[in-house]
Amino acid sequence: MTGDADARSAADIVAEEWRFLLGGGHGLVDTETVRGAYAQPRLRQLFPLVSHGVVYFSGRTGMPAAHVGGQVQPRGGDGHFRVRGPKGVGILGSAETLEEAFALVVANLPEECGPAVLGGAGRV
Repeated sequence: MTGDADARSAADIVAEEWRFLLGGGHGLVDTETVRGAYAQPRLRQLFPLVSHGVVYFSGRTGMPAAHVGGQVQPRGGDGHFRVRGPKGVGILGSAETLEEAFALVVANLPEECGPAVLGGAGRV
């Protein structure tokens, strides 16, 4: 990062990305899902990413992402949200509501997982 990017803090970058997604994120993901994730204070500190309509989380603001916690898949045919592990690996459980689903993601965050920091995974 150079110039203005160097002057921005990780918290500023995280907040900017949340604002973008909460504002509709150009249709990348359902805003109800984003609001469900944002309602969790620990997730709100992480850098949110979206792929194929799924919100997931990074402990770093840059790429490559440092995946943490898990991700909530859209409601399935059974009416439940499936909660998968980081990078979509493994099933952590299922939930009837987004609130329950993101609470399950938080419950599976590593204890030492704190606010996102600048840079990508593998960088210091």
